[in-house]
Amino acid sequence: MAERRPLDVERRRRMVSFIDEREGAAIAELSARFGVSEATVRRDLAQLSRMGLVVRGRGGAVPRRAGFTRGEPERPLLARQSLQIGEKRRIAEAAARHVRDGETIILSGGTTTACLVPHLASKRDLTVITNALNVASSLAEYSHITTIVVGGVLRHSWLSLVGSIAEDVLEGLRADKLFMGTPGLAPEYGLSADNVAEVQTDRAIMRAAAETIVLADHTKLGKVCTMRVAPIRAVSLVITDSAAPSQMVGALEEQGVRVEVV
Repeated sequence: MAERRPLDVERRRRMVSFIDEREGAAIAELSARFGVSEATVRRDLAQLSRMGLVVRGRGGAVPRRAGFTRGEPERPLLARQSLQIGEKRRIAEAAARHVRDGETIILSGGTTTACLVPHLASKRDLTVITNALNVASSLAEYSHITTIVVGGVLRHSWLSLVGSIAEDVLEGLRADKLFMGTPGLAPEYGLSADNVAEVQTDRAIMRAAAETIVLADHTKLGKVCTMRVAPIRAVSLVITDSAAPSQMVGALEEQGVRVEVV
């Protein structure tokens, strides 16, 4: 006898727990997880939003308890750098294989992009643009790499430089490739984040690059944050780790995004 589906109330309770644990989830992910249609998921999220249990976004939902809704500070970058460190290092090593001698690349803020820096040591005639202080500091020991640091207002929790100053500088720069970290990546929603200034600067960073490569460990896939940075069609390649759900990888590929699993 087939297992009965949980009652609506029980399914929604479990859905809230799942969204809390993942710090956000996309509609497609919730549909697959709970074995219901996307239309049912949308109705569930609408009900949960009215009850004040989740915050709906286009394409999914995030926890009501999330820091940006409570006015709590984000977990600092230095506290996050040890999370999924093995996965981040594998992703960074794979990303370095996409860097060619003589290129100009951009490294956005984050811990995974910082892991990429040591793998650039063997590249020749390389120029790196970054708005991240941790990335710039790591590049300092490689005098043969031309490093351009984009100015701006310091976002302390991410050690990144954001705002109109950064955006104005980026308007005058062009790069072959952007290697970008992200707090959220969902197939039907795209890249998303919670900080308004970071979102605006990330958009300017993407406009400066001919190609966007996203470095995202499995915990970022299916996550939907408050604000969309860019639709998924703006991404040419996603590099993730082997713990990434196969249905999420497939959904990204269906959107025309290449996915490299390492």
